[in-house]
Amino acid sequence: MKTLLFALRPLTAFATPPHGDTLFGQLCWIFLNRYGEAWLIERLQGYLQGKPFLVVSDMFPSGYWPRPYLPPAMLSTGEQGKEVDRKAEKKKVWFPWYAKDGWKQKLSHWGGLCRPETEVWKDARKERPQPRNQINRLTGTTGTDGFAPYMVSQTWFPEDACLDVWLVYDPDRVTKGELQDALADVGRWGFGKDASAGLGKFALEEGDEESLPRQADANAWMTLGFCAPQGCGFVSNRSFYQPFTRFGRHGDRAAVTGQPFKNPILLARAGAVLTPERKFSPNDVFVGQGLGGEGLLSKAIGETVHQGYAPVVGICLKGERV
Repeated sequence: MKTLLFALRPLTAFATPPHGDTLFGQLCWIFLNRYGEAWLIERLQGYLQGKPFLVVSDMFPSGYWPRPYLPPAMLSTGEQGKEVDRKAEKKKVWFPWYAKDGWKQKLSHWGGLCRPETEVWKDARKERPQPRNQINRLTGTTGTDGFAPYMVSQTWFPEDACLDVWLVYDPDRVTKGELQDALADVGRWGFGKDASAGLGKFALEEGDEESLPRQADANAWMTLGFCAPQGCGFVSNRSFYQPFTRFGRHGDRAAVTGQPFKNPILLARAGAVLTPERKFSPNDVFVGQGLGGEGLLSKAIGETVHQGYAPVVGICLKGERV
């Protein structure tokens, strides 16, 4: 498996959070429309058996990773004997892995290096409500119930915002050029919800091969995207994560069918710290599992799969503080 790091510049607001599992699904639709269903089915062979052809990270501020989901004491957020402002610490959600080789620092120093979003960009991204109203497409009116508005949340990025996305891929099944073209298509057409209304557009700035960093004496993984760690052999008292329930729905042409919704799944957010039960393998570049297939995820399209994999970086988790 090889790794690519792409830089993206948002051009419009986003109506869908920039998560990797959503982007993976949209890339699959791009591949299907570009190369045909048979091409995509061939690439998905082995996806549910731990052999993905592609694993996509969440989109992060350029040069940053999410703050690890570890107990505050393990990140040493504050000087000894000095009270820590927990409310201020919660806002420090981004870790500068690239600046001065921050990833090489001990985990006990990571808390002090984390930054709030207002220090990452000139200003933090803003959540703004967008009013909408349901329209009956047959009559061109709001229907018999009258005016029934509702609000949709949109995320607006600062002008200087640039996002990183990591792609782990099998070069025997998909090429760097195919990935770059597909990612550029997503940027032109729009990512996620309301792309047809002009949202989710971004420019593909650059992309090149970049190895995922790994600390010396690494014995645990930190994830760079949503993943499904259930049953994958992780030590429960040495693994830390925030659960998230995904209520997914189909995209592209399947979004306008009579059954666009998928079954809910339970995932762990990016920044999860997972310690394997087996001997730690420094060559691993992703963890998790593929979800779905055989109608488990979607009754409308039984072959549907969901990305339960995530790219990972190796970290040294000290045992005496767990």
